[in-house]
Amino acid sequence: MFRKSLLSTAALVVLGGSAFAADLPSRSAPPVYAPPPPPPIFSWTGVYIGGQIGYEWGQNSGAIFPTGTGPGAGASLGTYNPSGVTGGAHIGYNYQINHFVVGVEGDVNGSSYHGSTGFGGLGSESTRTDIDGSIRGRVGYAWDRALFYATGGAAFAPVSNTFTSAAGFSDTTSPTRVGWTVGGGVEYAITNNWSLRAEYRYTDYGHSTNVLSNTTGGALAIRTHDTDNRVQAGFSYKFDTPVPMAPPMLAKY
Repeated sequence: MFRKSLLSTAALVVLGGSAFAADLPSRSAPPVYAPPPPPPIFSWTGVYIGGQIGYEWGQNSGAIFPTGTGPGAGASLGTYNPSGVTGGAHIGYNYQINHFVVGVEGDVNGSSYHGSTGFGGLGSESTRTDIDGSIRGRVGYAWDRALFYATGGAAFAPVSNTFTSAAGFSDTTSPTRVGWTVGGGVEYAITNNWSLRAEYRYTDYGHSTNVLSNTTGGALAIRTHDTDNRVQAGFSYKFDTPVPMAPPMLAKY
């Protein structure tokens, strides 16, 4: 009898302890705070495309001389200053190493660039360039989101020169001129993909010699030298460069 009473008491104590434990407030672990991922680090590395618009002004100088001789045997035609609005598109690639950025860029532009001058009673000459392009290297220094750069390379343009005689006959030549261009600018990234730029370039298209068949019957030739300056503003969109993924971790058991 005593043994049964002892077991009953023990059972009541166990049940009472369990009920009391169930009534205690629960203390679960607080939720783990996961900080938001850091913003992507900006880099100039990547392929980009964009557009530009600006103004150009230049200088045309020339000399006329008997065919078969040289400019020194003739007379100078002086100089004049064509000008006009220019605008177009560009594409390029940059690669950033620490603060230094190297790249290559090509552009093509349409233009209203033109000018003319008269030679008294001899006639007149005019110059026009409707389109031009270039392929250039770029090297720069990145300061936060600002990029200060220099650029230079080859320039191409069908420079059209027209010589008109006092009698109204004319000769027009528009050979594709290959020259060089050099300049610099600053570019600022307003987001990780979009940037704005301002640039200056000087271009020298070299000399071109052409025989005046219509105006002088081939007796005279003309040699011209064309250079221009341009300032332009533009924008670019840089495509995101894929980030290499780390290889998966294999669990060891």
